[in-house]
Amino acid sequence: MSGLTGARQVVLVTSRYKDKDNIIALAWHMRTSFEPELYAISVGKTRFSCGMIEKSKCFCVNFMPASLKKEIVHCGSCSGRTHDKFAETKLQKEECEKINCPRIKKALAYAECSVFKEVDTGDHFIFIGKVLKSKVLKKGKR
Repeated sequence: MSGLTGARQVVLVTSRYKDKDNIIALAWHMRTSFEPELYAISVGKTRFSCGMIEKSKCFCVNFMPASLKKEIVHCGSCSGRTHDKFAETKLQKEECEKINCPRIKKALAYAECSVFKEVDTGDHFIFIGKVLKSKVLKKGKR
């Protein structure tokens, strides 16, 4: 995943709890350790995805191409409580291999994460995920 992460890059984070899949756009994310490989995301407590990740204990970070800006903006503009973002954006799902969660087929790269630690930071939770599988799928402008 080297070279695909950055402080300003928005990623799409996918989650699943029971029979509901969701996507959230996040700007606050970063690698936090090489050994063990850890990746952190910061999610507002009022966000639908926060509860899903808290309950399921997993998430997938999807590094998206810039060509999907419209879809990325949509995923950050409405709530998964009332919207099926996969259907509305037509982003196709693939099943993660190591966690019970979807990932996005058109992602440039992904990181499948199992929640290693949760940190309460006020109005957000930082979910630190142990990366169980990551892969660069294709090169592209992010």
